[in-house]
Amino acid sequence: MQRRELIDLRSDTVTKPSAKMRAAMAGAEVGDDVYREDPTVAELERETAAALGKEAALYVPSGTMGNLVSVLAQADRGEEAIVGDLAHVFYSEAASAAAFGGVQLRTIPNHAGVLDPAEVERAIRPRDVHFPRTALVCLENTHNRGGGRAITLAETHAVCHVARQHGVKVHLDGSRIFNAAVALDVPAAALCAEADSVNVCFSKGLGAPVGSAVAGTTAFVETARKIRKMAGGGMRQAGVIAAAALIALRDGPKRLHEDHSNAKELARALAESGHFQLDPASVHTNIVVFDLRGATDAEGAALAAAWREAGVLAHHIGAGRFRAVTHLDVTREQVRKAAEIIIDTTSRRRGAVHA
Repeated sequence: MQRRELIDLRSDTVTKPSAKMRAAMAGAEVGDDVYREDPTVAELERETAAALGKEAALYVPSGTMGNLVSVLAQADRGEEAIVGDLAHVFYSEAASAAAFGGVQLRTIPNHAGVLDPAEVERAIRPRDVHFPRTALVCLENTHNRGGGRAITLAETHAVCHVARQHGVKVHLDGSRIFNAAVALDVPAAALCAEADSVNVCFSKGLGAPVGSAVAGTTAFVETARKIRKMAGGGMRQAGVIAAAALIALRDGPKRLHEDHSNAKELARALAESGHFQLDPASVHTNIVVFDLRGATDAEGAALAAAWREAGVLAHHIGAGRFRAVTHLDVTREQVRKAAEIIIDTTSRRRGAVHA
């Protein structure tokens, strides 16, 4: 029986390694990276640091671990980090900073992914025996739950300026920083310049099968390396996977504009259907967040299941809100087909319900 094609728009993490990546993995020169003897990992770390404008970088298994080691390297037990209420580090990382490091995350509102500098300043704790010390502010670019919003240089500078005035460090969750750089037409290093640390993910839009890196000063990376080891992230012949990440770093950013264009095409079609609430102009990168008008949570979940049955995978965030993410394994033709399936399936189901 022939397997039906599923157009997978759940995330850009679902991409498969390319033939070029598989060949590089098979032929990778390797060594024991815990002993710092893996030449492919070392090459990846050097190139990542250069691309992000930092002194050094450290390869880690995942973006969640990257954010964890970055927070714990800069905030001590009993201290506090200010984060957006929709930030990935707060929303989707299983309270790891609190569980493993005793770091309290204090949330302030995200405004379409952006933090208001005045709200950041109000959240920074004064010196008082009753309060934890504010050690860190965490930014995110692009902002996942902000609909893939690319945060501008000016918006980043405004928050970093406030943090600097109060002696507070800044960590940038730049899992999709190259998407932001392409959307804003600025170098990734410029978007990271004022951050003390940055996390970048190779296995999202860049297309590698696994791995992220954190970057900052040499001293920060040495501290992060120790925490990575404590968290079980020390890897041995990791050059096998670092080889694919190198190709992702070198080649991936060159084609991200295609994903952004496909996302805008999908958003336009969904908006024009009249079923969904979204503004195509708000789609900056490869993430499309859209709401089914008047839907309950149960209806949204049932609709996502119906789309899957018809051939499209999308993520139901909850309460009739959905996320679709374009990536290198989805063509323009497939994006158009996905829009057609989503719209037609929705029309039929909603028509049947209201008939």
